[in-house]
Amino acid sequence: MKRRKAAAALLLFALLSPHATALRAQTQPQPAPTPDDVIERIKDEGLNRSQLMQTLEYLTDVIGPRLTGSPALKRANGWTRDRLTQWGLQNAHLEPWGPFGRGWTLKRFSAEVVEPQAFPLLAYPRAWSPGLDAPLTADLVVVDAKNEEELQKYKGQLRGKIVLAGTERQLKPLFEPRATRLSEKQLLELSDAPDPALLPRPPRRQPSPEQIAAFRFNDRKAQFFSEEGVALLVGSSPAGDGGMLQFVQSASVPQPSDTPFDKRKQPWEKDAPKIIPQIALSNDHYNRLARMLRQGEKVRLSVNLQVEFDDSDPMSYNTIAEIPGTDLKDEVVMLGAHLDSWHTATGATDNGAGVAVMMEAVRILKALNLQPRRTVRIALWSGEEQGLLGSKFYVREHFGPLPAPTPVAAGATPPDAAAAAVAEKTGRTPKKREAREAAAKTPAAQPTPAAPAPTPAPPGARFKPEHARLNVYFNTDSGTGAIRGVYLQGNEALRPTFRRWLLPFAQLKVGDTPYTATTVTAADSGGSDFLSFDAAGLNGIDFLQDEMEYGTRTWHSNQDNYDRAVPEDLKQAAVIVAAFVYNAAMMDGTLPRKPFKGVDSSQ
Repeated sequence: MKRRKAAAALLLFALLSPHATALRAQTQPQPAPTPDDVIERIKDEGLNRSQLMQTLEYLTDVIGPRLTGSPALKRANGWTRDRLTQWGLQNAHLEPWGPFGRGWTLKRFSAEVVEPQAFPLLAYPRAWSPGLDAPLTADLVVVDAKNEEELQKYKGQLRGKIVLAGTERQLKPLFEPRATRLSEKQLLELSDAPDPALLPRPPRRQPSPEQIAAFRFNDRKAQFFSEEGVALLVGSSPAGDGGMLQFVQSASVPQPSDTPFDKRKQPWEKDAPKIIPQIALSNDHYNRLARMLRQGEKVRLSVNLQVEFDDSDPMSYNTIAEIPGTDLKDEVVMLGAHLDSWHTATGATDNGAGVAVMMEAVRILKALNLQPRRTVRIALWSGEEQGLLGSKFYVREHFGPLPAPTPVAAGATPPDAAAAAVAEKTGRTPKKREAREAAAKTPAAQPTPAAPAPTPAPPGARFKPEHARLNVYFNTDSGTGAIRGVYLQGNEALRPTFRRWLLPFAQLKVGDTPYTATTVTAADSGGSDFLSFDAAGLNGIDFLQDEMEYGTRTWHSNQDNYDRAVPEDLKQAAVIVAAFVYNAAMMDGTLPRKPFKGVDSSQ
């Protein structure tokens, strides 16, 4: 009896000792963390130890604008690859696509009026414009010709001149705030929106004979200016006021208006026809110069434009990196954003913000040492601004069988062109959502330098084996705004799952800012790299974001800089993306795909 009591006392002492307690903790099975536990850890890491703004700062302030094909974009490719590797991702590499064409870098630029009075001009060169052989000081002239007969009156008078070749735009007071968030009413309307694919679509309005004639005459004028030896073309900003230049994009290439679409040259092509140096002025300054010339003033400009073309490597690159999966490692969940930007600013909201959000999402998953069942793969695309080129090539290479990507499409009116048309008519730049709606209704008489949705795979085409192994691709490309929900992209079967995944973010406070993200919508999201996946019958998903100043201030403008980014919004977006990626990587089944007829995916 005493022996049993002594043994019992010894056992009790052993059980109560700190060493034994630690031993039991090591040997006894611990409950697996629940999904809710993981989501709370994702929130904590993303909101309290974020590196997102440091990523965005380096991309924008240090690397700067990232025009497709440029040395700066290739530097961004290498930097993002190395940073993802430092965070512990594996198989980080640059995946080539192309050939694309020439790189272009602005080396030096200034423009000013020197007569009849001196003042600096707010202007920017068009991308892939050639430079001037030397600083140019010359008379500014306007060619006021509306037909070939009037154009011929200028023959022999334009050599060495600077030609004012844009459009005077009426600038009106702005009574609406430039920065907006989605209201509860708008979110409710989006929640109830029908699938656009199920709605009857009115036929696209055809351009009038007058519009076709105007487009063709513009082509003729461009050729005439080239033949006559014009030294510099000065255009107007397609939109924007108050010092904002918006949609100043690629230089125009002189070519006959009846050139077939698939034969038209782009300015980045090495064998493009000779291009006249081109700059665009802010509308405020353009209008002033036009009025001065109408008053009979002799106006002289001084312009210094130096650029550098890079023909060393015609290929462009996507940055790819992975978090390997475990039991389902052959299956993949992808997330991505386009790394390229336009050249007039540093591409902060379009789309450095999207890149920083996606990089932060995978950093969060690695920092928490989460082990996804499926492989998580991040892709940072290039060539998006020229027509989703990088993602199209990737989808065609890995999943098949999209036709070869093309940078433009006949008869397409992209949202930025539609936005410029709205701005010219109303005096204000519309929000991006309004621009998408306008694009659907706007006729186009000729190819335009941007891309619509990729052409779907032809009937009978066979996908590659990787096609069956991709669960979903998530995309961000709508500026700095917080995520308010997710687009279904025509796949109603995803609605209950996405609603459930949004529940932890119905109320989320970042600093002093409260956020709600509950909306699942069938509305049209517009155009970005997710469309390359959607066109191949894959789940390509875009997030619904607050507009903020995107369409009205930063989208393709000279004000798209780091200071326009909203840190709290971007942190909120990153934790939601990380949670969606984690959920998609851990689920037992796979996300359903919408019906996709005419394609044999059995290969």
